[in-house]
Amino acid sequence: MDWWQAIILGIVQGLTEFLPVSSSGHLMIFKEILGADSEGFLDFTVAVHFATVIATLVVFWSVIVNLVKGFFKFKYNDETDYICKILVSLVPVALVGFLFKDQVDALFGGSLKNVAVGLCITAALLWVSDSAGKRFRVPVAKDTRNGISYWQAFVVGLAQAFAVAPGISRSGSTIATGLICGVKREAMAQFSFLMVLIPIIGEQTLDLLKVAMGSETFGTGVGSLPLVLGFISAFLSGLFACKVMIAIVKRAKLLWFALYCLVVAALIFILA
Repeated sequence: MDWWQAIILGIVQGLTEFLPVSSSGHLMIFKEILGADSEGFLDFTVAVHFATVIATLVVFWSVIVNLVKGFFKFKYNDETDYICKILVSLVPVALVGFLFKDQVDALFGGSLKNVAVGLCITAALLWVSDSAGKRFRVPVAKDTRNGISYWQAFVVGLAQAFAVAPGISRSGSTIATGLICGVKREAMAQFSFLMVLIPIIGEQTLDLLKVAMGSETFGTGVGSLPLVLGFISAFLSGLFACKVMIAIVKRAKLLWFALYCLVVAALIFILA
């Protein structure tokens, strides 16, 4: 992978991780457009995904610190309630990760038409949550602690588990599912971005331990410079996109992103 390809792919990852358009799908699309080598590409995606996690930590640093402080007071307060609901949301994706990891990894080596199908699913979820969702959406429970209940957290977790497939946006599917379930927009934006931290950090830590123990190698097919440049560009663009997406979820219509996903999917079906 050339250095300029790494920068562009890093920017694509940073922008699309938080926008509801599927970062994994767009990385696969731009890899084909740019003609980047497939060798080491999975390691590159791991690096740039970790960069966007760091961006999330920076944006929500004060929130995370307050949650940790409240949790270690060892009483059932708002912070403990919030963390417990995040843990509940992680159950589905943890099961997928442990039971179907090889099948999920195989999806990323498949055809771009798989990405197109995923984008169509993302578009449908966004459309339902933003338009038809007004008819079907569950009424918001005003007395729900932290703006989200345990059953809503679990259902949003199911959406995140399905979003491991390329083309299905993690942020798009979780936010859309939360809105359909009756979670308020401002509560759903924060919960969606925080719930992804633990599984990604956990996965990255396991991968690093395997590298440190010598059971696996990392980055040999990419090179150090592309990995570093991709990481930096993903981090910087992720900082921007995270703040933008929070504002969009609170105010703007998600229908425009649904239309974008459909257009990209149509182009893939026609050209791929």
